Amino acid sequence: MNEYNRALYIISILFFIGLFLIQKKDSNSFSEITENEIMEHIRFLSHENKEGRYPGTRGSKDVISYIIKEFKSYGLKPGLENTYVQPFDITTGIKLVENNWAILNGDTLIPNIDYTPLSFSSNANKSGSIVFAGYGFNINEINLQWNDYLDIDVTNKWVMVMRHSPERSNQHSSYSPYVSLHKKMLVARDKGALGVVFISQIEDENLIPLEYKQGYNNIGIPSLHLSNKKAEKLLKTVGWTRKTLQQTMNRSLESVSFELKGSVFSTTINLKQIQTRAANVIGKIRSGNRKYRDEYIVIGAHFDHLGTGGPGSGSRQPSLISTHPGANDNASGTAGLLELAQKLSSQKNRLKRSILFIGFDAEEKGLLGSKYFIENSPIETENIITMINMDMIGGVKDSSATISGVGTSPSFQPLIDSLSLSRTLDFSLSMPGFGPSDHASFYSKDVPVLFFFSGFHEDYHTPKDTWKNINLKGEKDILDLIYDITYHLSRSPVRPTFSEAGPKKQSTNIGSRFKVTLGIMPLYGSLKPGLEIDTISKSDGPAARAGMKKGDIIKSINGKPIKDIYEYMDRLGELEKGSDVPVEIERGGKNITLRVVF
Repeated sequence: MNEYNRALYIISILFFIGLFLIQKKDSNSFSEITENEIMEHIRFLSHENKEGRYPGTRGSKDVISYIIKEFKSYGLKPGLENTYVQPFDITTGIKLVENNWAILNGDTLIPNIDYTPLSFSSNANKSGSIVFAGYGFNINEINLQWNDYLDIDVTNKWVMVMRHSPERSNQHSSYSPYVSLHKKMLVARDKGALGVVFISQIEDENLIPLEYKQGYNNIGIPSLHLSNKKAEKLLKTVGWTRKTLQQTMNRSLESVSFELKGSVFSTTINLKQIQTRAANVIGKIRSGNRKYRDEYIVIGAHFDHLGTGGPGSGSRQPSLISTHPGANDNASGTAGLLELAQKLSSQKNRLKRSILFIGFDAEEKGLLGSKYFIENSPIETENIITMINMDMIGGVKDSSATISGVGTSPSFQPLIDSLSLSRTLDFSLSMPGFGPSDHASFYSKDVPVLFFFSGFHEDYHTPKDTWKNINLKGEKDILDLIYDITYHLSRSPVRPTFSEAGPKKQSTNIGSRFKVTLGIMPLYGSLKPGLEIDTISKSDGPAARAGMKKGDIIKSINGKPIKDIYEYMDRLGELEKGSDVPVEIERGGKNITLRVVF
């Protein structure tokens, strides 16, 4: 080899060594969680053209495609058989369709001008006379009695009732449990009413908009809201006005009920629920370790948000129709999901347990994506050793963040304490496993959970939740800890054991009125008429003693029908300790009546 060739050889070797070192450096950089990459993800996810990532929209579909593309680039395999996408249908709205009309005493009414059907109205073609029944109350409490149906017969008649109560401005009023439109409709239905016509108090000017309300099903009778103009015209025929009715009832605190003689109301109501196709996005790292590879850690974050806001959207500025970017809620968590997928994938040869990465859809609609996943999981629930959830992790203030669910396994607190030493963030530990985010769906199935959260902020659920307010360093610090926890859990020879830490469902104000409990957990998000049982929560409770099982659908209690969870709560609130009542359930397509003793 001559001098020239030798020099050329050395230069070539040095070139490839340099190239190798550059590639190695780039590879290491690629596998690290960086503030720049976090921001790149957040800016894409929360961009104006993503339309607030409302389920089923073009913006949402763009985000789903983006997550899939990133998963593929990290080498993640599809979380389901040959696909990253887990589609499911959700109800996102309700609308009037063809053939909606109403006639009041020969006067043709115009939908959305003279009246609006309520979202939980049944579709019907009904005609009948009208009875005014005050506020529509049937209250028999120790300290409160009010029965608007005492001296009238409403069987097969339209019942007209006034909205609200004599104490509408008092949030702590004794009337509060009885003022909802749904509750008043339930009372009217139990009395045999043909349907319900609501009229407004004098403080209300506009018709109730037709808006879908999550959890409410068709109540079984038609219902609508009559405009003030038409209500006044109708009441004038019997010598009343809305003002005189309201003042009379509010001053006397007594019922005013009467028949509107000669009045006839006829209507056809035809409503249709709007179904939207949502989708979870699932990728996985499949471990090569034969002993542990069938055990999974789930890391999740929801990617949906409120769209353009508006009434009923969950926006804190419901009168403002504008894109809600949702940078912190929850583009920050989705960015964290992608960064963790990238880094953990670069370490996949060191992982003993497998990892499932899930972008949940429709969280803002009631945790629908995570509920659908846990009921249709591609892996057995008992093989999920921990679920780690990230929601709003980009709003760190005062160098602090919260980790909830620490009490769902005895191994979590010592692990977090050891891994969080000398970190810049101060982590506040919360024991309960339930919370208003997707980890709750897993906790309800006895899966240990950890929930990372940076706290609420003034821009929460408003158009001002933009990338400009993200604390990148704070989010990176959270993600670094999550990575360390995940890495440890993946390699530990001992999996976390589940420990119940607090209730498995959200408490409600109405629950405080219950004198009895059935001892079940409802399947929230079920679309089946009635109340579907998710689990028997008390092994010695009334439901267990009566022989109820998971999957049973409660159709009636004490002879009174149940259409949804809200009716179930109303029926339960009517019972006393010691009550012995029939409960009709549907099991395997057959109706069965059980005796339940509370």
